[in-house]
Amino acid sequence: MENNIFLKDLIKRYPQLLSVENEIQEAAEYLIKCYQKSGKVLVCGNGGSCSDSDHIVGELMKSFEQKRPVSETLRNRLAELSGERGKYLSEKLQQGLPAISLTAHSALISAVANDTDADLIFAQQVVGYGNPGDVLIGISSSGNSQNVIDAIITAKAKGMIVIGLTGETGGKMKSYCDILINVPGKRTAFVQELHLPIYHTLCLIIENNFFGIK
Repeated sequence: MENNIFLKDLIKRYPQLLSVENEIQEAAEYLIKCYQKSGKVLVCGNGGSCSDSDHIVGELMKSFEQKRPVSETLRNRLAELSGERGKYLSEKLQQGLPAISLTAHSALISAVANDTDADLIFAQQVVGYGNPGDVLIGISSSGNSQNVIDAIITAKAKGMIVIGLTGETGGKMKSYCDILINVPGKRTAFVQELHLPIYHTLCLIIENNFFGIK
C-alpha cells in the first residue's frame, strides 16, 4: 500500500486539513528517515496534549495496524535462553519503533519542577535522551507553552529535528520548528480534535513503511 493513501484518506475525512497536507507529508518523511538511521522520537505536551503524547508513543512502540514480528535473531536468542517461554515471547513480542513520552515520568518531572524550574520538565529530558537526528514532536494548541518551547529550543541545540503540532497561529513555536503543522482553529478543544487524526495518519504511514506488505 502506498503511504500517500493514508494522507489522501485523512484529507477526504477532514478537508479542512488540506492547508497542512504538505507539512504532514514532510513530517512523515522526517520520521521515517529518523527511524531508518536508528534514531528515536520524543514527544511532549500539556493537558490534553500530554495524553496525545502518550497516545503517539503507544502507536509507535507496538503494533498499530500491521503485524510487527521481532527479528529472527531475537527469536532464536529468546528460544536459546528460555526454551518454551522464550518461544512464547518470540511469538508474542512485537517490534517497536523507539519513542518516549516526556510526560510520563512523574518522579523525574516533579524533581525538575522542585529543584530547578517547572518550565524545564521536558527540556531536561531532551538533554538526557536526545541525540542528533532524533525527532522531537512538541504539541501545544496555542503554540505558546513555555515548557514545550524550552524543549524545542534544547532539541534544536542538540541537532534534533522538531515537528510542532499547534493551532492556526503557530504561536511562539513557529520560530523554532523545522515543520509546523498548524491546524485551522484557535479554540483548544477544536485544535486537539484535529491533532488526533493527524498523528494517527503519521503513525500509519510510518508503520506501513517499515512493516507493510512489500
